[in-house]
Amino acid sequence: MPSPTRPALLKPLSLKLLPLLIASLLSSQARAADLWSITRDALENNAELASSRSFFQSVEKASDVQRGDLLPQIGATASVGHYRTYSSPEVSGEAAGGDSGDIGGGGTGGIGGGSDFGASEESYNATSVGLEATQALFDATNWYELQRSEEEIDQQALTLESDRQQLLYDVSAAYFEILRARDILAARVAQEKAIGRQLEQAREQFDVGLIAITDVHAAQASFDIARAQRIAAESDLQVSFEALERLTGKRYESIDGLADELPIESPQPSSRDAWVSLAMENNPVLLAAREGVDIADIAVDIAQSGHLPTLDAYANYSYANTDIEYLNGHDSGSEIGLRASLPLFSGGSTSAQVAQNTYLLESAQYDFEAQRRLTTQQVRSLFTQVSNDVQSVEAQRQAVISSRSALEATRSGYEVGTRNIVDVLEAEQSLYDALANYAEARYDYVIDLLALRREAGILDTGSIRAINEWLQDEDAVRLILPNEPDSNYDAMMDIGAPPQPPQ
Repeated sequence: MPSPTRPALLKPLSLKLLPLLIASLLSSQARAADLWSITRDALENNAELASSRSFFQSVEKASDVQRGDLLPQIGATASVGHYRTYSSPEVSGEAAGGDSGDIGGGGTGGIGGGSDFGASEESYNATSVGLEATQALFDATNWYELQRSEEEIDQQALTLESDRQQLLYDVSAAYFEILRARDILAARVAQEKAIGRQLEQAREQFDVGLIAITDVHAAQASFDIARAQRIAAESDLQVSFEALERLTGKRYESIDGLADELPIESPQPSSRDAWVSLAMENNPVLLAAREGVDIADIAVDIAQSGHLPTLDAYANYSYANTDIEYLNGHDSGSEIGLRASLPLFSGGSTSAQVAQNTYLLESAQYDFEAQRRLTTQQVRSLFTQVSNDVQSVEAQRQAVISSRSALEATRSGYEVGTRNIVDVLEAEQSLYDALANYAEARYDYVIDLLALRREAGILDTGSIRAINEWLQDEDAVRLILPNEPDSNYDAMMDIGAPPQPPQ
């Protein structure tokens, strides 16, 4: 039995804090992702943007390659060899000591004597070292190549910026497509429930003989249509989450919803021509096309430089040595000077290259003009669309209010017998269609506004952070895959009431 005076052991402080730490961890994991956090994930992990960034870095290195051709060139050579020589000069009969009639005589130098007078064999080793330095003094081709590579860096930087702005737009559009799908699904779920209640009421009234079977069939048909629309909306929501995973490489279980107090305002500046001017100055695709004209112009200069001379300064030194017995010492020498070359005739290829690149320059100029016209048309169209979206949101808001009033009046008429069940079902359908259209209009406004800023070349992270302020985590959208069991559909999809316009 323990001593009564023995103090009780205190629990470690870490054990007390453990439940709090676990709760905090679970809370952070359960928190929905917002647009800004997902955008940062995309900027860090998107494969297409990473590829564009790497290609830009390779273009930067290409400029260093071209610059190297204009800097001093130094080369060294060395060789070590073993040589073996053998000589067997032809010897005449007289020189060998016999005459022409004494072929078989015993002369010492005759063929019959077998003498090898004059033959020699020698072997030796030789080494040599050479060093040469050259510096281009005038080389128009390499100089223009360097200029072109620098212009290509500027062009690729613009292409990288275009890819970055496109990614910002794609992530935002995918995000709001999820919210759009959720709001439409909420409307379809509410519609299915409302018509389901109407169907049950029709069945009860038919059982007591108050209505005909045709009314029950009409209610059943409306319910089946509503169910089919709900299933399609559910599929759209599940699929819409996949776009974010492709763009960021991460899966998100829930994202923040859009506040009901979304400010619907006309684009600023309020002039369409002002937006066109912004695009002419900032659209990276258009500016890259303009850089393409400059690059093509330099290509013409490169081709024409094929007619020009080149001038190099050079200096070299050589050293050679052998181990031949009768040679002492070594050979060495140095040289410094200028070397010039002038192409006189190349079969007409240089002139043909000039003509070819001149046509490519014209093509680049036409491409730039086509891009300028396309950019102008897209900016004007998007400006008009955003301006119309502002009015459309207001019109759809009013349509919801009117549809709700019409439904209430139709239900009242049905209760007193002036309207039939088909009228009620049609009014129900009209209300939830209006709610879905209201959600469509709100998200069309946000996405079109982002597209307008992208086309004007001013879509940046500041724009995303500003839009992120419109979101709220109280109305988060949660994804549950369809194979996960849950008997409560509303809880499973985390679907609340459909979006309600402000009164």
